[in-house]
Amino acid sequence: MSNTTFDLIGVGSPVVDSLAQVTEAFVDSIPGDKGGMELVDSQTIGELMAKVDSPLTEAPGGSAGNTAVAVAHLGLPTTFLGKLGNDSGGEFYKDRFVALGGDASRFKIGEVPNGRCLSLVTPDSERTMRTDLGAAMTLSPEEVTTADFQGCRHVHIEGYILFNRDLMFKVLNSAKAAGCTVSLDLASFEVVGATKDILADILSEYVDVVFANEEEAGALFDSKDYDKMVADLAGMCDVAVVKLGKAGSLIQQGNKLERIAPNVVQAVDTTGAGDLWASGFLYGWLRGRPLAECGRNGSILGAEIVQVMGAAIPSERWPHIKAALDAAL
Repeated sequence: MSNTTFDLIGVGSPVVDSLAQVTEAFVDSIPGDKGGMELVDSQTIGELMAKVDSPLTEAPGGSAGNTAVAVAHLGLPTTFLGKLGNDSGGEFYKDRFVALGGDASRFKIGEVPNGRCLSLVTPDSERTMRTDLGAAMTLSPEEVTTADFQGCRHVHIEGYILFNRDLMFKVLNSAKAAGCTVSLDLASFEVVGATKDILADILSEYVDVVFANEEEAGALFDSKDYDKMVADLAGMCDVAVVKLGKAGSLIQQGNKLERIAPNVVQAVDTTGAGDLWASGFLYGWLRGRPLAECGRNGSILGAEIVQVMGAAIPSERWPHIKAALDAAL
């Protein structure tokens, strides 16, 4: 294992995203709720892709992967723990992750094809995802050790790992044993609904920063009082974030609440909006910046990503973005 020190290690499912613009009628015609993420098998995702009559655009995806790549783009040393497939999809993901600034030394390699996510984007810019985790799903608790996290300051975990509870606890315990701080993105309202029985304990015992959007927070607390929800989350872990879309976001630490104004732009596709918001926040937080500045950073990155299809900001935009983030320093 390299002695290189990483500011951030992402933990999650390294899936290849296939993005398509579709009609409302198309989303209505498939099982599951609009705007969420549901796990499907390889046959189902293949059948769905065959039904899409618009071009598919492929890019490295996965919630924590999107966050890690953006943090790397901003100049912080970044790596990733997840399981790639033994196929061209796995090679594609690894090669692109490295090309975009990440370190690939901590990926595991599976014995089945790489995971895939079909992201269906409707005219209102909302994305509905159906995911076949492929090799990512075969990552076992026994493959994760404290050594995976040595030399890392901070671990950012995507909430989808909560679907495999044994794996989640192995990741959390290994990260803490290595001395890392931890952030958790709650990922989707489906994740929250399926894991409400353990979420409060995980947040209280392991998590330093929690990211939730309005639907995820609402699913956890069965409420629409967002001020109270962010306060309740901050009672469980050090820093709580509730993202409210066009209404901005709330950040609370202890009794201090920050209200972050949104960057208003014309949205094309919301894929990766929460992931990139987290990357902007963590870029500031890992450098000890005030929470209001961290939230401003998140809004800048979130606004950038919704103006393009997919979760990858064009390379020529990154110097301008970094300049904007550093302008308050």
